Amino acid sequence: MMNPLTSALEASFDGMAPELLEIYKDLHQHPELSMHEERTAGIAADYIEKLGYAVTRAVGVTGVVGLLRNGDGPTVMLRGDMDALPMAEDTGLPYASHATATDTDGQQVGVAHSCGHDLHVTWLLGTARVLAESRDVWQGTAMVVFQPGEEVAEGARRMVEDWDRAGLPHPDVILGQHVMVGPAGTVSYRSGVILSAGDSLKVKLFGRGSHGSQPQTSIDPVIMAASTTLRLQTIVSREVSPLKSAVLTVGSLQAGTKENIIPDDATIKLNMRTYNEDVRDHMLEAVKRICRAESEASNAPRPPEFTTLSSYPLTDNDRPATERVVDAFKAQFGDDAYETKPAGASEDFSVFGRTWSVPYVFWFVGGTDPQVYAKAKQERQLNAIPSNHSPRFAPVLEPTLRTGLQAMLSAASAWLCAPAGRTIARDPVSEHV
Repeated sequence: MMNPLTSALEASFDGMAPELLEIYKDLHQHPELSMHEERTAGIAADYIEKLGYAVTRAVGVTGVVGLLRNGDGPTVMLRGDMDALPMAEDTGLPYASHATATDTDGQQVGVAHSCGHDLHVTWLLGTARVLAESRDVWQGTAMVVFQPGEEVAEGARRMVEDWDRAGLPHPDVILGQHVMVGPAGTVSYRSGVILSAGDSLKVKLFGRGSHGSQPQTSIDPVIMAASTTLRLQTIVSREVSPLKSAVLTVGSLQAGTKENIIPDDATIKLNMRTYNEDVRDHMLEAVKRICRAESEASNAPRPPEFTTLSSYPLTDNDRPATERVVDAFKAQFGDDAYETKPAGASEDFSVFGRTWSVPYVFWFVGGTDPQVYAKAKQERQLNAIPSNHSPRFAPVLEPTLRTGLQAMLSAASAWLCAPAGRTIARDPVSEHV
């Protein structure tokens, strides 16, 4: 049985869907890189301001916060991220992005919403509209947050740093969702850890350059980097228990300019994904230990230099809050709401809840044509479906648009439409993680 908020959605969906789809396609065609989402933020802020929300702009550079107070009750924060990726799109869609921009390295790059954040913004706008137009069925404060810079793990942190200065209240619960590969029309959830921690490092290794014909006069950083790359793989295979999942990938190794010149230095960039804080800490220390040891073994003139490129905390859903969301999902979706395994992706969504010690829940909405997904599953080819960050990632819009709205509204209703006196229990286990 549908709750009051999703009932209000069904009554108005046919009237609002064309507008939302137009906004979505416009956002898709005009993607913006992380921390440069000025146009997207302006569209979001103007839209919710017309609905009656008190809007605060430029929170954490380009972030937008809208507050809709509707009597006594909990403050429920609903979050959507806005930024796109520095990559060219290859979907062939009539509304595909052809945008380009200059990245942080000064390179001209394509820009595309290949992670679905344009859909996240559209879902949040539609949710904001339903809440504004159905104030008779809920009570409390709805807080809609359009966050910049998720792809660089900067946006949530910057918004939190600005939050109190902007005079914004802390919410009682934080809710968020992400479009992922999965049958459209479904939602998937998990109590506890649902997304990995992600850490990216740049390591600069120092040698001594020379002519390629005189290697004895050099300290070769290419050999040093190659040995380091191979040895780093032993962290997961030999230092992490096979009962605990972890991934370490060296995605970039850069050195030299010409085949007969031994360069002075080499740079590797690596990414780690972990699901346990102790494993994460061990791997970070092991990376530094191995890089330093390989440098010393090569008689490097100086130790390596480490730079953190990005750092995402675990997304560890609060258990009591997740139970309330799951109850709402089961009532709304039935068997189309199901428990999922932890995903290998990472998010900065949990920064809000961790900073404020507020319970949070994050879940996934399927965006794959159900027939395409079923066929791929039958043929054991699910990995062939273009996923987030693929240049061919393209969620189907029906019923994904409707499902994302239903999911966000049904989750929010667990607090905004809850019986009077029901309190928000917090999970003492997940709060400290």
